Amino acid sequence: MTAHVLLVEDAPDVQLIVADLLQGHGHRIVVTGDGNEALRLVTEQRFDLMILDLMLPGQSGFEVCRTARERGFDGGILMLTARAHVDDRIEGLSTGADDYLIKPFDSRELLARASALLRRVGKAPLTPVLHFQFGDIAVDFQRRTVSRAGKPLNLTAKELLLLRQLIDHRGQVLSREHLLSRIWHDQQFIGARTVDVHVAWLRQKLEENPQSPRYIKTVRGEGYSFQP
Repeated sequence: MTAHVLLVEDAPDVQLIVADLLQGHGHRIVVTGDGNEALRLVTEQRFDLMILDLMLPGQSGFEVCRTARERGFDGGILMLTARAHVDDRIEGLSTGADDYLIKPFDSRELLARASALLRRVGKAPLTPVLHFQFGDIAVDFQRRTVSRAGKPLNLTAKELLLLRQLIDHRGQVLSREHLLSRIWHDQQFIGARTVDVHVAWLRQKLEENPQSPRYIKTVRGEGYSFQP
């Protein structure tokens, strides 16, 4: 899932670390170090996630969080601060934050928490389609057919269901757990490796170079994403 993230942090070193980390995973980042500017930005733009320091010039992170929620901000809010007291965490959550991470932090934990928030908040799924074209591949879900340059491709029922999930959520990252629940309905003894195997088979049939796929991307530690 490519997300639009607002980073509200006044420490240049933390700005650099967090922005580089999230940009490296494909997210679009807007950075500000001022609480008043943060509120202007969330009013004017649509963000999926706000990573918010508490100690800010202008308005505090608590005030930014509370006001943003009052103005209708419905994205995820991850508070990032050196204030570790339980009262601060409780106040942050009560003003509308979804999660709270204490400085100094491990980059892997920050990324994991941000990714979990994005999955939880989610983006509205795109309208399911009956017909879809990518490259020279044509998919007709109504007739349950797939062809390349007009020549039929033989997909199994599970492969077609997998492709349907990927296309219906194109541009988003789908976890293995999501795909298991939608395609295999959490059947006993069916594990995440089953998803990986079916993705590999699907790539063999649809990608020009399955070892370097153009459409069905692996997002390390997250799952799979269809990029038309």
